[in-house]
Amino acid sequence: MIQRKSRTTRSWTKLLESGPVTVAAPCRIDMGGTLDIRTFSGVLQHLEPCTVNIALDLRTRVCIAPYRRGRVKVSSRGFQDAEFPADQAPFRHPLGLMFAVAAFFQADGVHISINSASPPRSALGGSSVAAVALVGAFTQARQRLGGMPALNGRSVALTAHAIEESIAGVPCGFQDQLAAVFGGVNAWHWLAPPQAGVFRREALVPRRRMRRLERHLLAAYAGVPHASADINGRWVRQFVSGRRRQEWAGIIACTRSFAEALRRRDFAAAADAMNREVDLRRRMTPAVLDGIGRKLVAAARRCGCGARFTGAGGGGCLWAIGEADALSRLRPAWQDILSARRQAHLLELRVAEHGLKINS
Repeated sequence: MIQRKSRTTRSWTKLLESGPVTVAAPCRIDMGGTLDIRTFSGVLQHLEPCTVNIALDLRTRVCIAPYRRGRVKVSSRGFQDAEFPADQAPFRHPLGLMFAVAAFFQADGVHISINSASPPRSALGGSSVAAVALVGAFTQARQRLGGMPALNGRSVALTAHAIEESIAGVPCGFQDQLAAVFGGVNAWHWLAPPQAGVFRREALVPRRRMRRLERHLLAAYAGVPHASADINGRWVRQFVSGRRRQEWAGIIACTRSFAEALRRRDFAAAADAMNREVDLRRRMTPAVLDGIGRKLVAAARRCGCGARFTGAGGGGCLWAIGEADALSRLRPAWQDILSARRQAHLLELRVAEHGLKINS
């Protein structure tokens, strides 16, 4: 086993000598998040839980290139560069997930460069997206050996999720990885044993309609980073202790209604379902919205739109949905609210028709 590992690690420098491998993946906005955590989806299987997300063409690009033998270096916008011996890289580190992916592939003599178009810690799934792109890059590089299986999106997503969950020490959801791999607008139906598989994908909007969908969406960065682990952890503790079960049943119902409304292109109904879901979340954890977040949500409702935090909230981004004329009224209202906080701004919103893209 030790000899086999040695041959594998020595091969990375040679694999990358012919050129670096670059992979890009989109982030997402979402509805019904947390239901993709098996703590919830397993027990609530009888209610047919699902999560809806929309991939955004704000991509995270990951490049792997040759580096000094025995070392792994990670450079990422918004973080200080980090470099460690390949067999001693810490996983409890701001870039620890990237080092964990490198360790999974026994990477040695590799420089990992990460550049994300989305704001750091913006609750758009950024770290999970970077992990997906990095798994894709290492998998693509290994194919230079010849005889390796073709890149499989489902396997990339599940591998990235397994690595993240193994070092997080808490249950993690799947939706960020799946949006990054598949792109598009999807409902993810969560399956539990004895059913085969982890999820069933349902495409809600065909590619030919994605440009039209953009007229019904708005997204903003509220100017402060999120801390989703705190809120997700509170939801998990509440749930396993027997509290708030009715709220989670209501969240499932709202998410299913939202998916159906999006499928029918009934944006007023989608907005109503989103607002009802947010009210349930705020009842459990008021901290999902800060002061500016509350103002953005209130403005959206006055304009006849739905508005929601992304991910588990607590900072980061918010997004809105509604009829096109309602969104045109909402845009200047959100711009005015966001102007009160430095770094807060509207996002350039374009739906990503495709997920993982490889340039090697």
